[in-house]
Amino acid sequence: MDDLSDLHAGSLDPADWSEFLSVAHRAVDDAVGRIGGLRDRPVWQPMSDAVRQGFHDPLPMDPQPLADIYGQVMRDIIPHAMGNQHPRFWGWYMGAGDLTGALADFLAAVDGSNLGGGDTAAALVDKQVTDWVRQMMGFPHEASGALVSGGSMANIVGLAAARNAMAGTDLREHGLAALPQPLAFYASDQVHNCHDKSMNLLGLGHRALRRVPTDADYRMDLAALRDRVAADRAAGIRPACIIATAGTTNTGSVDDLEAIADFCQDAGIWLHIDGCIGALLAIAPKGARLVRGMDRADSLATDLHKWLHAPFDVGCVLVRDRKTHLDTFSEEAEYLTRSQRGISAGEFLANYTLETTRGFRALKVWMMLKHHGVARFGALIDRNLDQARYLGQRVEDDPALDLLAPVATSVVCFRYNPGGMEEAVLDDLNRELLLQLQEAGIAAPSGTTIRGRYALRAAFCNHRTRIEDIDTMLDAVRRIGAVLEDVPPAARTA
Repeated sequence: MDDLSDLHAGSLDPADWSEFLSVAHRAVDDAVGRIGGLRDRPVWQPMSDAVRQGFHDPLPMDPQPLADIYGQVMRDIIPHAMGNQHPRFWGWYMGAGDLTGALADFLAAVDGSNLGGGDTAAALVDKQVTDWVRQMMGFPHEASGALVSGGSMANIVGLAAARNAMAGTDLREHGLAALPQPLAFYASDQVHNCHDKSMNLLGLGHRALRRVPTDADYRMDLAALRDRVAADRAAGIRPACIIATAGTTNTGSVDDLEAIADFCQDAGIWLHIDGCIGALLAIAPKGARLVRGMDRADSLATDLHKWLHAPFDVGCVLVRDRKTHLDTFSEEAEYLTRSQRGISAGEFLANYTLETTRGFRALKVWMMLKHHGVARFGALIDRNLDQARYLGQRVEDDPALDLLAPVATSVVCFRYNPGGMEEAVLDDLNRELLLQLQEAGIAAPSGTTIRGRYALRAAFCNHRTRIEDIDTMLDAVRRIGAVLEDVPPAARTA
């Protein structure tokens, strides 16, 4: 018989620890240097065909030197990052990262714990971080929570709890076929598309999500909401949940949370708040007033990789009624029986979410909050609000620029408009302007459509941004826009 020790010789640990240490030390030095010099680099740059082709190499069957692999990472991958760490990245809505959080992710990976449960220090860190988020959001002590991959999953967890609580039957036992009446969920026409996915995954279908019109400030129209709820009740449909938004993706608008909470309380409807963009305004000295009433929600979703700048990925869901939360997700199995002692003595955190396997996401949030302090994060959020107002005012003062939506929080929607152009031509000009801004590496806003008009969208969720960065972008917008004015529409993208 062959010697099995030869067949399974060694492990994945380095054969030469000094080689690994050398590469690791170099990686730390390079990371610190790269972050320290971000302002002098382009925000984003396109990949060459040669770099793209490198990602079609065949499956590697044999080992390669770690130093060579690291060299390829630095040559082909790092220079072509999303760019969200850069001071002039304002696209979509994502945090700018933090070296303390990056260090924590490394330590968490080395620790290797599975946070599905267990009597471990990692599990206690997870529970402590969830409780810290609960305190920051103003939820009661008895509320429950879970760290998840991000806002989409946090919303799904919260809405699943809402569905089960409002079903009028035991959905875990009998399923959707046992619903005594159809359920309806309500959100503004500005709600994030993750809620469409939620309706699909929860078995309710897209039609169960009622899109309520918004007012001139892109906030849910309360009169229209009341009318829709009344009409559904009259038709034998049960209004189950209102999804209020604390910071819409398009414009950063915040629904009237206090008024919606009053309505939900009077009508006996679950209130879920999608706070993935704006919930963390609660820790900002000036910004907290914008989300007044958020603490009255039955469930709340937030992203900690946005305004807390934790490295991707980590979100958090809070549920006011812990029993409802557990009843929605807790399942028994003989191999997950909790014991009085040993590793299985700890609480099974997987009972609060869909994932049995859960990474040690909590460590980065734990280390960052301890290192920087909540007050510092709150001050940075207020600074982003000030920066958005600055850009909004600059746009309003410039006759060649249009402000397309009120500046409610930290999102600014605007466009270049020299006058005298049809809307379709103006839209095409601004689409090309955005691409040239990004491809030149000058700045990275994103684009969206606001009630039929194409907009450049600058979302300020970046702790490295300065006022001069905004001025740099506006100078480029005016310069590129002026050139594009004189280019025939058909030739702009040639």
